[in-house]
Amino acid sequence: MKISAKALKMTGIFRCSILFATLLCSRTDAQKVSPVKNQPVFTQFSYQGKDRIYQEHPLKPGEFYTPILQGCYPDPSITRKGNDYYLVNSSFSMVPGVPIFHSNDLVNWKQIGHVLDRPSQLKVENAGISAGIYAPDIKYNPYNNTFYMITTQIAGGIGNMVVKTQDPAKGWSDPIKLKFDGIDPALFFDDNGKAYLVHNDAPPKGQELYNGHRVIKLWEYDLAKDEVIPGSDKIIVNGGVDITQKPIWIEGPHLYKKNGRYYLMCAEGGTGGWHSEVIFVSDSPKGPFIPANNNPILTQRYFPKDRANKVDWAGHADLVEGPGGKYYGVFLGVRPNDKNRVNTGRETFMLPVDWSGEFPVFENGLVPLKPAAKMPAGTTNFNGQNGFLPNGNFSFTDDLTAAKLDFRWIGVRGARENFITGTKEGVRITPFPVTIKATTPTSTLFCRQQHASFEAAVSLKYLPQSEKELAGIVCYQKESFNYVFGITRKGNDLYIVLERTQNGKSTVLGSEKLGAGALRLKVAAEGDAYSFSYALDGQNFINLGGTVSGDILSTDIAGGFTGALIGLYATAANDILIP
Repeated sequence: MKISAKALKMTGIFRCSILFATLLCSRTDAQKVSPVKNQPVFTQFSYQGKDRIYQEHPLKPGEFYTPILQGCYPDPSITRKGNDYYLVNSSFSMVPGVPIFHSNDLVNWKQIGHVLDRPSQLKVENAGISAGIYAPDIKYNPYNNTFYMITTQIAGGIGNMVVKTQDPAKGWSDPIKLKFDGIDPALFFDDNGKAYLVHNDAPPKGQELYNGHRVIKLWEYDLAKDEVIPGSDKIIVNGGVDITQKPIWIEGPHLYKKNGRYYLMCAEGGTGGWHSEVIFVSDSPKGPFIPANNNPILTQRYFPKDRANKVDWAGHADLVEGPGGKYYGVFLGVRPNDKNRVNTGRETFMLPVDWSGEFPVFENGLVPLKPAAKMPAGTTNFNGQNGFLPNGNFSFTDDLTAAKLDFRWIGVRGARENFITGTKEGVRITPFPVTIKATTPTSTLFCRQQHASFEAAVSLKYLPQSEKELAGIVCYQKESFNYVFGITRKGNDLYIVLERTQNGKSTVLGSEKLGAGALRLKVAAEGDAYSFSYALDGQNFINLGGTVSGDILSTDIAGGFTGALIGLYATAANDILIP
């Protein structure tokens, strides 16, 4: 999900990230300690989406659901090589970084891995949850048969960087640092073999006219050296579509060529309720770029806030030519819950694009977005079958015994391989001596919350030996906003406990004494109403703590740019005090 400079300044993340860059080390304290012998085993994980919109809008023939990637998959970028389409997303401080997906038809997608899957590529060990990797751009260059992924890594002192490969499924190079300021870089390869780079930047020093005034810069790019050509930078958009109207946060640029002309598409208005997508045209990649008369070409900002089945914040888009020459666009949007809060984060949507005229326009992108769109002609929607990703109210189960876990399982700030061990019984987690409130890697295996209403459950085999040991489920927006639901010890007794942490202040909402034995934990949500329960027989669940609000799992309350995560958690430094 594209992080606007506005949002960065509002939250202070940009400044904090610079401090993080000076504080990073190659290994965290949690990774240096000796392994804890008492390790919980998690198995039989299940997840079920229960959103009403999918119950009320079953797919019709020729349709696919959008968002195509539900949950925190923001800032999509897409490229094509022949009949192979590749899509990437922002990943912030999630590890591995930059999930990458493949499709042959734009409807059926498989995740083939992550672009940044090695420590040498990703330096987010001490980064804030909303620092790290912003707005990746993926482009295929047919002139050297190479894929490029360029992004801004706000961590580790890296900044703007590019990695490349000739096969996205077989790994990517180490980062090449790029010497320019600003964020949101994107590459463009012209049909004469020349390469250019566009990005968001601040206006020249002393020329900022108002808060939110940004510019789009273009550089010539040296493909042989993988660097911008010094002195070639030029401002090609100042402010936005009409600077007299003081447009804010022009960003997320992408450059295209069609019928001999150059099109520059950008996000404008910030990543919140005024978000939109705008388009410019020029006879040269260096401009001047003239805005379309019908801007914006995509937005949801003009509609009633209380509309049913609301999709909001649409923007930060990228275009690709699809089957039969028909264009499609991917973009981010959010689906607020019943309290108008954003828990699932910025998701990846897709719409057909009408480019029969001079400028592209997202089809039905200027009316309230619907849950389904028309598929490319001749396409079959497998929707979760044949190994493809599911959409709508999907469910999945994972016994967590596979030698290689599903790509949906991730770490935050640290690789999952640092604390998990696969066994025939399930995943064994080595507890770190830090809690979920730490700003260093924790021993937590995460997946994304992908529905406003859902159930997730897992079986846990664990016998804590002290009050410092705890294992269970977390619902996590960030280190200072989360729920912990797990088993620990007080004296000679075992307890199940539920803790809520808001803005760093923790409150125990409930605890119950338990006997030793098998335990199954469940979290369920109906929009903003969350509940936590446990079963000793695997079937008859007992609620703990009543119904609680999911407010702290929303970006509205917690801030930042990520969606809520569900985690399988263990710690050797438990600080929850049983009443």
